[in-house]
Amino acid sequence: MIALTDIEKTYEMGTSRVRALDGVFLHIEKGEYLAIMGPSGSGKSTLMNIIGCLDSPTAGSYRLNKREIARMEDDELARIRNREIGFVFQTFNLLSRAEAVRNVELPLIYSGLPKHERQARAGKALEMVGLRDRMHHKPNEMSGGERQRVAIARAMVNRPSLLLADEPTGNLDSKTGEEIMALIADLHASGNTIILVTHEEELAEKAPRVVRLRDGAIVTDTKN
Repeated sequence: MIALTDIEKTYEMGTSRVRALDGVFLHIEKGEYLAIMGPSGSGKSTLMNIIGCLDSPTAGSYRLNKREIARMEDDELARIRNREIGFVFQTFNLLSRAEAVRNVELPLIYSGLPKHERQARAGKALEMVGLRDRMHHKPNEMSGGERQRVAIARAMVNRPSLLLADEPTGNLDSKTGEEIMALIADLHASGNTIILVTHEEELAEKAPRVVRLRDGAIVTDTKN
């Protein structure tokens, strides 16, 4: 499903050049669940941004579902992000004045679906994460765990090929974090491809496969 071949990413920092990724090779099969780990500055955020089509590599090949992504223009990348990839972030990134159902249906607006179909699919996505009865509540009327569930519902509403979760429990207490990780495990069990980006060993251990980065390169790729 995902094939990264000799990926490099270099940033221009004034008169100097910083190599964030240095020859990354990574293959991920459909339905896999893996964690990407590494210390600050290891390149894990850069790698996530490239896999999520938020950034393009300086060199190398990135194929997602057999399509070459690395050389796509911005508008093509935006279409891929909307159709193929669901994002879950540490900070939820919800619209504060919009009800849960409105937040969840946002990706569908860009798909051009009619309103009744958007709302029906958003309702089903909220039901999937256990929030059917909270669909008309706004984020400030919800707990942190409920907000993250709304974010997961929004990520899944377009039925993407891939779910990218970047430190999804970072703003949650330990009990709520465990509930969110259990929900992610349920999504994987349903056949979804999951990539978890984290610096926490305890979270990475929940993934069947762990990829560790250091200095922009993969140093280990192991099965739990």
